Amino acid sequence: MTSLKTLIALVLIISIPVFVSADNTAQTKQTEIRDYSNFFDESLNDMEEEKEIAADEGKKGILLMFEMDECPFCARMKKTVLNRGKVQDYYRKHFRIITVDIEGDLELTDFAGKDTTQKDFSLEQFRVRATPVFQFLDLEGKPIKNGRLTGASKDADEFMMLGKYIVEGANEKMPFIRYKRKQKKG
Repeated sequence: MTSLKTLIALVLIISIPVFVSADNTAQTKQTEIRDYSNFFDESLNDMEEEKEIAADEGKKGILLMFEMDECPFCARMKKTVLNRGKVQDYYRKHFRIITVDIEGDLELTDFAGKDTTQKDFSLEQFRVRATPVFQFLDLEGKPIKNGRLTGASKDADEFMMLGKYIVEGANEKMPFIRYKRKQKKG
C-alpha cells in the first residue's frame, strides 16, 4: 500500500509542471510582451505629413500621446499597457500613433502647417498640462468627439475598449464611461 501511495504522489508531482506549463503558454500568447516603443510610429514631428501618411495607410485617424519625462503614470502605461502585443497590433492597425513631449523644445509642424515646439503645441492647441493624455484625431487633424483620455487607463483591457469605442464610432453616441458600463453589462 505504501508503494501505491508513493507511486500516486510521484505521478502527481511529475504532472503538475505539465499543467502549469500549458497554462503559462496560453497566458503568454494572450499577453505577449513587447518593447513599448513599438506602439509608436516614427515621426519627424510634421503633423501635416502625419495626416497624409495616416490617410494613405487607410487609418481611422491619429492618436497623440502627450507625455513628459518622469511621469509615473506614463511609465506605468508603457510598462503595463502599451507593451502588450494585442494593444500594439490593434492600435497600429487603426491609428497613426505619435508621442509628444509636453515639455519638449523640439520643433514641430502643426496640423495647419505652422511651425511651433512640442511644448507650445501641447499647451496652446490641446491644453495639456498633466500627463498622460491620449487624444484621438480625425484625418484632418481635428479632435474626435469624446476622443480624449486624460490619465492612465486601468489596464490593457480598458485601453483596448477605448480603441474599440473610437473605431466602432460609439464615441459619437455616448461618453466613454457609459460605453464601459454597457460593455460590462454584456
